[in-house]
Amino acid sequence: MEDTPQKPAKTEPSPTHSPAPSPAPSPVPSPLLERIALPTANHVEHLNVNQIQVVVRRCSTPNVTEETTYFIPRNTVVDAGTNTDPPVVCCPLLRRFCPCPPRGLLASLVTKVLLAAVLFGVVWSITEDECLPGGNLFGITILFICALIGGKVVALIRLPKLPPFPPLLGMLLMGFLLRNIPVVTDGVYINFRWSASLRNIALAVILARAGLGLDPKALRKLKSVCVRVAAGPCLIEATTTALVSHFLMGLPWVWGFILGFVLGAVSPAVVVPSMLQLQKDGFGVEQGIPTLLMAAGSFDDILAITGFTTCLGMAFATGSTWYNLLRGLLEVAGGMVAGILLGFLIQYFPSVDQKHLVMKRSFLVLGLSVFAVFGSGVAGFPGSGGLCTLVLAFLAGLGWGAEKVHVEEVVGWAWDVFQPLLFGLIGAEIRVSELEGLAVGLGIASLLIALLVRVLFTFVCVLRAGFNLKEKVFIALAWMPKATVQAAIGSTALDMARTKDDEDQKKYGMDVLTVAVLAILLTAPVGALIIGLCGPRLLQRPKASACGERVKPNLSAFFLGTAAGGEDDTETPVTFESTL
Repeated sequence: MEDTPQKPAKTEPSPTHSPAPSPAPSPVPSPLLERIALPTANHVEHLNVNQIQVVVRRCSTPNVTEETTYFIPRNTVVDAGTNTDPPVVCCPLLRRFCPCPPRGLLASLVTKVLLAAVLFGVVWSITEDECLPGGNLFGITILFICALIGGKVVALIRLPKLPPFPPLLGMLLMGFLLRNIPVVTDGVYINFRWSASLRNIALAVILARAGLGLDPKALRKLKSVCVRVAAGPCLIEATTTALVSHFLMGLPWVWGFILGFVLGAVSPAVVVPSMLQLQKDGFGVEQGIPTLLMAAGSFDDILAITGFTTCLGMAFATGSTWYNLLRGLLEVAGGMVAGILLGFLIQYFPSVDQKHLVMKRSFLVLGLSVFAVFGSGVAGFPGSGGLCTLVLAFLAGLGWGAEKVHVEEVVGWAWDVFQPLLFGLIGAEIRVSELEGLAVGLGIASLLIALLVRVLFTFVCVLRAGFNLKEKVFIALAWMPKATVQAAIGSTALDMARTKDDEDQKKYGMDVLTVAVLAILLTAPVGALIIGLCGPRLLQRPKASACGERVKPNLSAFFLGTAAGGEDDTETPVTFESTL
């Protein structure tokens, strides 16, 4: 706006009957009025929509009143964000969805694309061909993104009154598709050493998470039924698998037990969400069934991993059978001793008075876990790394007490990153062109026979536990899904066989991996469906009392051997949750 003095557009004296007054002095223009741009004389009577007419009256004398008319332009609304006049927008709808400068979702998308472009530029300038199609970094990035998308898509599949499908199925299938589509396979290439290293890191994260998740109070208060459910089915399935695979698939005994312990672990990724959904709806809560299965799942996995690492060390050891057996026991003992020492070390270092305590503890737990898994292989004792990781994480969490929850969150973030990589890489290891129909059929047969024996033995384990027939059937069927542990350790034997460059061992390792992937594809979705469908039909909801209030869960008959509804009804009921 130009600072030019303006003259009044119109001045009219008020008509009065008094005698003519003396000439009044001309009014002094106000500084504010000097900054107001007035229209020219021929535009006075035609107001614009952006102008305001202001009439100013002056009384120079009691008998004379002067009126002055000014035209003031309207001030446009000032943008509060940028303190500037908004741009002229011809289409309000376009301005609504595409503001300028961009904000909201559009600005977030542009920012993420810019960050990805800058990151790609930095990595490309350092690694050059590795991040281009055909390079390892390019293949890992594409696999990670596709696995994430596959997991999100599978998680969106919701059936009424059923728990959601585990996202790991989508991750596994995306890796399988990337490996078996001819055009895509050439561009998405990942060296087996890179793939093995990433899977071992994921294994270390899983073991650290399992060790931190163990509750020492629950360990001291576990009843015999939880121990039977955790240990019995795992050992029976491992033994059955070793026996069947030795005669059907031609695996050596030690490789048969490797496959057995791979299949013997139940999947928390499938069981825990399904049990939480049933617990939310009240099914089986009175009998403590969801809590029983969730608590026993952790110990089942630890037992399977310990047995797997012991047999793995024996399979790649050279010497007599008794020497290999003794070597396996020594690896177990060495892993426990190393885990105890490292666990007590990170209990006190860093000390509680240091800054960024959670991040330092999380770094030490994850770093020592990865070091234990990789270092044990370098030292020639591959069976001790996993057990060392479990022990050090458990002892560290025991010393930290309630503060370990924050470390568990950080480890959970690490698992969120490596979970898509783990399942995507496991799926990418399966090549349809290299599979033999007979081997696949025999593997499925061995898997089904082992599952049948596991279900029957689980039913036997809960015979005298205070459950009715329907609840026993549900526990036996729910103790079947497999996913996480199979993906973590299923390819470990194959990776070690590739480093040894032994053709027979590579064949055995591929058989183990194939059956592990088949177990995930068959039992994970079927197990989730069985739990979701059979839970409301086989489990009971808490009964209502005469006053309309819900009866508190009473498991005194389950733990103490007293009759339900007896003399102890007036006392505080003993629940499975309170016992744990």
